[in-house]
Amino acid sequence: MDLQHPKIEMLPVRALRPYAGNARTHSKMQIGQIADSIRRFGFTNPVLVSDENEIVAGHGRVLAARQLGMADVPVLRLSHLSAEERRAYVLADNKLALNAGWDQELLALELQALIDLEFDVTITGFSLAEIDLTLDHAREASAASPDGADMVPPLPVQAATKTGDLWQLGRHRLLCGDARASADVGRLVGAGRVDLIFTDPPYNVPIQGHVGGLGRTRHREFAFASGEMSEAEFTEFLRSTLGNAASVAKDGAIAFVCMDWRHMRELAAAADGLFSELKNLCVWNKTNGGMGSFYRSKHELVFVYKIGTAPHTNAFGLGETGRYRTNVWDYAGISSLGASRADELAMHPTVKPVAMIADAIRDCSKRGEVVLDVFGGSGSTLIAAESCGREARLIEFDAIYCDTIVSRWQTYTGKRATLVGDGRCFEEIAAERLGQADQNSASTKPVRASGLRRGRHA
Repeated sequence: MDLQHPKIEMLPVRALRPYAGNARTHSKMQIGQIADSIRRFGFTNPVLVSDENEIVAGHGRVLAARQLGMADVPVLRLSHLSAEERRAYVLADNKLALNAGWDQELLALELQALIDLEFDVTITGFSLAEIDLTLDHAREASAASPDGADMVPPLPVQAATKTGDLWQLGRHRLLCGDARASADVGRLVGAGRVDLIFTDPPYNVPIQGHVGGLGRTRHREFAFASGEMSEAEFTEFLRSTLGNAASVAKDGAIAFVCMDWRHMRELAAAADGLFSELKNLCVWNKTNGGMGSFYRSKHELVFVYKIGTAPHTNAFGLGETGRYRTNVWDYAGISSLGASRADELAMHPTVKPVAMIADAIRDCSKRGEVVLDVFGGSGSTLIAAESCGREARLIEFDAIYCDTIVSRWQTYTGKRATLVGDGRCFEEIAAERLGQADQNSASTKPVRASGLRRGRHA
């Protein structure tokens, strides 16, 4: 070969012979990734061959070309190499690339730039889990202060939000509406489809007497399903709200639905016909037991349903991606002992750890995809989505909690929420409606919502 003027030629795929001593293996998944790359970028790297058309480098590319039905591929002959040199180069071509490393900061910047351009970053060969881990580590490494995800403002005395308000929070949206109304869910989601559901319905259990610091903390009761419904009414409530959520989800979406042990039967009955499959039943294993006289409850349940028949996203596999996941989730609960416990108990009464929600979101969705929560509560699903690069769509019936969600997101991100159709920011709307420049002037400073570094979901 003329090293100064290399000549690329086209050869039929059928004419190329694999090297019998090639020690490099190619899984079906990797061949598919190479095929996707060729389909998107073209055959940019010629196959290296001997004068006898034996492959020296490019076995995977040839297998991908066959999978794509390509007749010819570009090749470069290594006529200047002896048989011994070719044999050594087969190893060198593979091993030398493996000896390289990554500048993790630059890698994260490049991945995030592609995501911001709505480019399918999985075509780069990085798995969903690898992308999430890279970006999460970069974000944590660059944080100048502790993660503010666990900071939740106290409930305001009066709400600036009104029923029907649709707030734009960066790439997220929050509607003060009713999850039982299909029109409200449709308005929130718009013409698209959501890619994942994570939601925590009220458990139809009175807050007073079931949640709190042994009587020292008084919580606001939920607007509905706070113990007033019969078994049949609660089942219908779940069927209506979850049915509306499922109706706007894509085929193959996963729905995480939280529930306590008392109402497993109602949820199972409501889910029958709404979801195509119960994929698993996960257990949130809290640090300490809650209130109760006959066995203190130390866990809550997370039902994992599938919607439709299309393949669902699995970003962790069996741990081969570096994310080892089981159906027992260990995260500290609200009854964890600590200096901030009194503040925690003053929060929304059924909060879930943001870290737990974020991990579930990572499990079954891609960055840039849309996560729906039809029981917004204190907004932890939104904070979890923000922290891991997803878009959140939340409905919350209670205007007081809507204000809390907006304030929490603004504190966490440093950005301003705006009212859709109006354009003004939350503070301007609050000043007009409440007659004050700062709707939180009578409130105390934000308090910590979790004994962990993350907050909780409502």
